[in-house]
Amino acid sequence: MFIIRKSFEFSAAHCLEHLPKDHPCSKIHGHNYIVTVELRSNKLEKGFVRDYRDLKVVKEYLDSHWDHEFLNVMMPLLVPTAENMAHYLFLEFEDKIPELYAVEVSETPKTNARYER
Repeated sequence: MFIIRKSFEFSAAHCLEHLPKDHPCSKIHGHNYIVTVELRSNKLEKGFVRDYRDLKVVKEYLDSHWDHEFLNVMMPLLVPTAENMAHYLFLEFEDKIPELYAVEVSETPKTNARYER
């Protein structure tokens, strides 16, 4: 199995309104997010699982939809947790990137959530 990963960065704000008022994440706050996509394949095409340049669609999506936005507005039907964001992005790209196996969303250097096939 061949595995590649590529990471993308964006900054955004959110609040987790379902949490108690004294929880720090219930207030509006921001993160410098890192989104990592993982692709897997049993075979290589021209020596690649997929050309990394083909993954610019992920960067373009993040830049145009989530970068410097309030995620509660951009994802009105979901609580904008890292878990939900990873799942949302997986669903957004699974048809566009057939080798997609997992999406990971990191809010801080010490925390991340992962959704995988």
